[in-house]
Amino acid sequence: MFDFNTGAKRPVNDAARADRLTAAQDLVQRTLARHGLAASATPLSNGATTGGLMDMLQKSLPGGARATAQPPTLAEGAQFLSSTHQGKSGSRAYRTYVPASAAAGATGIVMMLHGCTQTPEDFAIGTGMNALAERDGFVVIYPEQSRGANAQTCWNWFSPNDQRRDRGEPEILAGIARSAMAQYDVPPSRCFVAGLSAGAAMAVILGQTYPDVFAAAGAHSGLPYGAAKDVASAFSAMAGQTSGHAGARSQTALRTIVFHGGADSTVHASNGEMIARDAARNGPSPSVETTHGGAENGRSYTATTCSGPDGRAYLEHWVIEGLGHAWSGGQPEGSYTDAQGPDASAEMVRFFFDPGA
Repeated sequence: MFDFNTGAKRPVNDAARADRLTAAQDLVQRTLARHGLAASATPLSNGATTGGLMDMLQKSLPGGARATAQPPTLAEGAQFLSSTHQGKSGSRAYRTYVPASAAAGATGIVMMLHGCTQTPEDFAIGTGMNALAERDGFVVIYPEQSRGANAQTCWNWFSPNDQRRDRGEPEILAGIARSAMAQYDVPPSRCFVAGLSAGAAMAVILGQTYPDVFAAAGAHSGLPYGAAKDVASAFSAMAGQTSGHAGARSQTALRTIVFHGGADSTVHASNGEMIARDAARNGPSPSVETTHGGAENGRSYTATTCSGPDGRAYLEHWVIEGLGHAWSGGQPEGSYTDAQGPDASAEMVRFFFDPGA
């Protein structure tokens, strides 16, 4: 088995390995069955790796092929830059959208973390975040997961080494944000992170491990901090088969906005509830909780807001009825989007930059 802490191979009891692989493969089969699909791969042997299970799932689910990279449309005077950041834990490429409206100075930074099989370009198109950046003058950063780090370009939110400060992917991503803050003269109070699915899980991790870098986090169809410690427990968490957290509990009182589809059969909606529960537990006291419902473009929703004594909202939890594993209100040109329902991008930007609204 691969040791996530050292990056080396370590011996594992054969019986334990077989039990873990059997349990993980059973979860894959059930997940595929919920989509009306059957896994064509032969059963994994005791010598197989759990990484093969992730490949089986991602390649078999709808949209499992890697999204085609294509440049989003740019406003006149805007830039969509390509860069690479080297940190002590490794390097990652990333794209930066600099809106023409930021010519006199950026109003903030939003880091957007794509989901499995997606690209920064695809994620920019699907979320429509660049248009909001143009409207409001903030810079958007789109880090890109490498195939060398994960075959399906998922952020490794389930690896213990990638759930800690100054280690793994959190160290690299926080380094990208710090570089951007220095370049565009943006303080930590105006720097935010959001993501979809695996990207949302990593956004939650960044919020917990780097509250000095990110002022708030947005999680769409994601999982709570410490939800898994390996691939097998990741599948359990995704299926909503864990009670509470499988690992560490969050301790940071970071402002958080959560979106989750009530019909999400890839990442169970209970995960969004746990993200919100963490944020509420760690929030200020006393607090005021309000819930309102509505409908938009044929999708009904409920939104729960928790505000502190100063009136600032520190938590919003949106549950969209009938929404599957897709970005609510997204653009159909992108992958994993659903044009119906509230515009998650617009609501996240409002929550980030106008907490009293």
